Amino acid sequence: MTSNDFPVLWPVGTRWADNDMFGHLNNAVYYQLFDTAINAWINTSTGLDPITTPALGIVAESGCRYFSELQFPQDLMVGLAVTRLGRSSVTYRLGVFRTDAAESKAQPVTALGHWVHVYVDRVTRKSVPIPDAVRALLATATVDQ
Repeated sequence: MTSNDFPVLWPVGTRWADNDMFGHLNNAVYYQLFDTAINAWINTSTGLDPITTPALGIVAESGCRYFSELQFPQDLMVGLAVTRLGRSSVTYRLGVFRTDAAESKAQPVTALGHWVHVYVDRVTRKSVPIPDAVRALLATATVDQ
């Protein structure tokens, strides 16, 4: 799988604290990269304010497979693709790429993840439909599995 398989490529950077004692990005960091890319893309593209919006996308499921190591300092790209768009939930396929790999669009992902957001009411925490602005954006990144 290459960055060609992802309709959205979002830039992310690594931090000194991301490396673990083995000299590579700790596995938990990849989930932070996924979360950052998804929410930055949605908030930047729709103008929604995550502090005041009445509907929140909370993580119901996530997973990641690792194919090659990354370290700080490194600029990366997270590829995003929507593989399922339901009434109140969305499933993403996510890929982490070295910046040079994302630019050439010819190298494999370093990590491949999946992520499910379920939208809930900020107060009641009951599921609600995905907000229209978010749904329209998600539709632009929908791919066949």
